[in-house]
Amino acid sequence: MLQISQKILIPDSELEISAIRSQGAGGQNVNKVATAIHLRFDIEASSLPAFYKEQLLKLNDRRITQEGVIVIKAQEHRSQEQNREEALERLKELIKSAVVFKRKRKSTKPTRSSQKKRLDSKTKRGQIKSSRRQVID
Repeated sequence: MLQISQKILIPDSELEISAIRSQGAGGQNVNKVATAIHLRFDIEASSLPAFYKEQLLKLNDRRITQEGVIVIKAQEHRSQEQNREEALERLKELIKSAVVFKRKRKSTKPTRSSQKKRLDSKTKRGQIKSSRRQVID
């Protein structure tokens, strides 16, 4: 069971986890041992609440396919178990990030002192640049 929050749990039967060979360098061992983990999670067929499903499908994430399947590949660690934990943690973070709403920014006016400071720094910079000019007698 993967626990997303206190009320939301994903049963292991909804997660499709398979071990594959890792990519990249690693000597002779990399060709023999399947340590990377390929995790697939079908959003539509899951037991997640409808709100979670909608928000996940709205995400513009390359890990979510057109069919609504989340595909995560974990191969950072040398052991299969650590990669499995990493993949599950990534899935958990992805699901949590889908339901977090960002606050809308309230536009504010710059303060009078910040405007004055900005204009003073521009004037000072201009004086520095003008002092670099060639002096003509």
